[in-house]
Amino acid sequence: MNLARAPRTAPRLPDDGEALPADGARRVVIENVTPCIAGGRFAIKRVSGERVQVEADAFTDGHDAVGCALLHRCEQGPWTRVPMLALGNDRWRAQFTAGSPGRCQYTVLAWVDHLASWRRDIAKKQAAGQDLSVDLQRGAALVRACAERAAGEHREHLGEWARTLELADAQAYRASQDPALHELAWHYPDPAQSLELAPPLEVSVERERARFSSWYELFPRSTGRDSGTHGTFADCAAQLPRIAAMGFDVLYLPPIHPIGHSERKGPNNRTGAGPGDPGSPWAIGSEAGGHDAVHPDLGTLDDFRRLQARAGELGIELALDLAFQCSPDHPYVREHPEWFLSRPDGSIQYAENPPKKYQDIYPFHFEGPAWRELWHELAHVVEFWIGAGVRIFRVDNPHTKPFAFWEWLIARVRSAHPEVLFLAEAFTRPKIMHRLAKLGFTQSYTYFAWRNTRDELIAYFRELTSPPVCEFLRPNLWPNTPDILTEYLQFGGRPAFIVRLVLAATLGASYGIYGPAFELTEHEPRDPGSEEYRDSEKYQLRHWDLARPDSLEELIARINRIRREHPALQSDRSLVFHGTDNETLIAYSKTAAEHTDVIIVVANLDPHNPQSGWLDLDLSALGLTGEQTFQVHDLLSGSRFLWRGARNFVRLVPQSAPAHVLLVRRRVRTERDFDYFL
Repeated sequence: MNLARAPRTAPRLPDDGEALPADGARRVVIENVTPCIAGGRFAIKRVSGERVQVEADAFTDGHDAVGCALLHRCEQGPWTRVPMLALGNDRWRAQFTAGSPGRCQYTVLAWVDHLASWRRDIAKKQAAGQDLSVDLQRGAALVRACAERAAGEHREHLGEWARTLELADAQAYRASQDPALHELAWHYPDPAQSLELAPPLEVSVERERARFSSWYELFPRSTGRDSGTHGTFADCAAQLPRIAAMGFDVLYLPPIHPIGHSERKGPNNRTGAGPGDPGSPWAIGSEAGGHDAVHPDLGTLDDFRRLQARAGELGIELALDLAFQCSPDHPYVREHPEWFLSRPDGSIQYAENPPKKYQDIYPFHFEGPAWRELWHELAHVVEFWIGAGVRIFRVDNPHTKPFAFWEWLIARVRSAHPEVLFLAEAFTRPKIMHRLAKLGFTQSYTYFAWRNTRDELIAYFRELTSPPVCEFLRPNLWPNTPDILTEYLQFGGRPAFIVRLVLAATLGASYGIYGPAFELTEHEPRDPGSEEYRDSEKYQLRHWDLARPDSLEELIARINRIRREHPALQSDRSLVFHGTDNETLIAYSKTAAEHTDVIIVVANLDPHNPQSGWLDLDLSALGLTGEQTFQVHDLLSGSRFLWRGARNFVRLVPQSAPAHVLLVRRRVRTERDFDYFL
């Protein structure tokens, strides 16, 4: 048998149409980078000074070592490279701190680290007593190649190491294991074996108030000194010391613009207003102007600026309602009919949510041929009020306007004014609320008002505080609004208001109340089964007796003071729920970094009856161990309780103490064997 081989021919080159990967020699893989929203389509959210913890899977075929780095930068500045820690199972982690408000970027760089593989393998050969001369020469070549990628002193140092390795002696082996060599070489991986995740992921960085804020909603027109007298900006300013004393840092004003006359609504949303009925502030526009004007009865734009200045002196920011809709009398209706939808009979389509009709409001038509001009005009409105000093906008019904519009508008505003914040008032389907948050809204209203049972609250807040939702949606919790008077508040009495206040202020780092209706426990609905207030401020002036002895004003001030004094309550990410053997009791905790501040909240969700039960605490979440004895100090009542271990008993009476807000104080033993609680 003739076993002679035929002569080899030259390798066949690929045909012109045959596709091979351009980076086929690159062997490293990067997967499952977190945080990452929709494959990087949207930015995650942080405030200045917050940590961004990044994880990724990075690996290669075979047994070669892999290097991994986190790259981050602010705006278009230089990249900073941070080593990623190997967690095991090819998972890596590193973190960086968000900078000034604006846009940050981050990405992951991974490479096959031949020098690290060589270091590992040569150590094994040394331990086995094998000859290392050839291996040391190979290592010298790897280090020399690394030196060629470096510059300056680093190039010189790496060159010296290469020459030492070429000696192939005991000194060379010691050099092969020198951590300084590998720490320096880490900065100069082989680009042919390096892979960078592209495009980079983004962080939308905002100021601290984006994360932690206490909102108070007030109708300026109801601040008049006498019943039936229309309030002014000056009257509103007189309320500011009281609002500041309660501890609120954001005062949200419903629309302050001129109100239309046509189809004006009367009290309780009655069709056909009387001569003295002020109408709904959301029916914007009259002969006095539109979205860039103020209602004449409130004052002038200069009066508004004075109100804003006084608020700033007291540590309060004004949030303005951004309601993109018009009354039939708005100048836009006459000047730009193309921005509205015409019906077959030639009339303009008013707002409807069948069977409800809002004849006093014309929505904009975003699908018309003049949509570009409409977008720019609405952007001008926002920029006008930014020019007047407004830096926070509560956006009315954003889910009824195009997603693309909000993404464009918010990006445009924040590129020039990164300090501006937007709150989305969108009580709609979850995916729509999530999309709005992803598009750039700073904070979002939530379903909190309708989550009343222990299991409902736990399930919902675990969703809000877990990835991916917590990376893009910041909840702002409101127990009531001018549109929402829940059944729980209608029938629960004063204890219901207290419990919902405690829950809102401690479950969420940002929360708000519609007052004075809340502190005066306003609870009468317009109709049975309705969530509308009777004699709602939306349609008429109200005169509030703020000196009533049953006001919750003092309690609200105490809770807001607790929030300011305890960093644990100024973020949402540390929220942990604890077990209770009574379903009418809910228990949860929040902690600051390294458990320097630990708060436990226990609330009785039954506003009518005393409830008691045993808590089953997750001690590790509290920074406690075993059967450790610790004191809890109720910051609401001043009471102190000595607890031990995980299982502890509570009893809450709705009429006197429907909730505990407990500061955990650990036992400390001094050198003289004297115990005290820290």
